[in-house]
Amino acid sequence: MELRHLRYFIAAAEQQHFGRAAEKLHVTRPAVSKILADLENELGILLFERQGHRVILTRAGTNCCRM
Repeated sequence: MELRHLRYFIAAAEQQHFGRAAEKLHVTRPAVSKILADLENELGILLFERQGHRVILTRAGTNCCRM
């Protein structure tokens, strides 16, 4: 895991939207999506529930925020 993974996770969690997280991070939306998918794969848990253009933290994602 890299610090970048955590920065992307926090931005997406705050914005509840990968596109707005990408704008905040000055990267593309596909870059955010890829990094977060990689993070989920590495951790072996789903952090976000994808609902169209909106994303919502799963219970596991919420627990990660509390750490």
